Amino acid sequence: MPTATGTNIRTGSLSGAPRFRSTLPGVPRWAELAALGAVLTNVPSGLWRLAIAVGIPVGIAQSEYDQMDAPGWGSVYLVVLSLIAEFFALLTWGLIRSWGETWPRFIPFLGGRQVPVLVATSLATAGAAATTVYGVMFAYTSFHADMDSSTWGMWLLNITYAPLVLWGPLLGAVTVHYYRRRTRAAS
Repeated sequence: MPTATGTNIRTGSLSGAPRFRSTLPGVPRWAELAALGAVLTNVPSGLWRLAIAVGIPVGIAQSEYDQMDAPGWGSVYLVVLSLIAEFFALLTWGLIRSWGETWPRFIPFLGGRQVPVLVATSLATAGAAATTVYGVMFAYTSFHADMDSSTWGMWLLNITYAPLVLWGPLLGAVTVHYYRRRTRAAS
């Protein structure tokens, strides 16, 4: 309901449309923190890949840079991989924000329509399973890696990739909350 100033009391927005950046009512603090954690799990490894892409020493041998063709055309791959990973991590916020319940208006044919609960939870569950498997594979391979690097380089690699182990479980927890909140609201 708009007030005298034109601000919608329910949504807090001027136009009456849901606010894109605010957490929805009924989302507990733990779900907000879990979503934020899922988003942030990708940042350290992304920064590590970006450092390699521009040629900053991260403790790995030149042969490793050469194998990745970085800096060079391999840098494009490293940058794109970092951006894609962070994009998918950012989608976790959709599970606690209005754009996870109603498609944003800029999306053709879907804008303004309600996001089906089954679609959102199926995709998020698949993402949680995939990122959990990736985290487990990372943990295994980090102990069995055959990379030409210094001791501090291996420590840096492990420290920057270790948060990825949490991505799947955090996404899974937020997905369960999203499903319960949306199905409870529907009934």
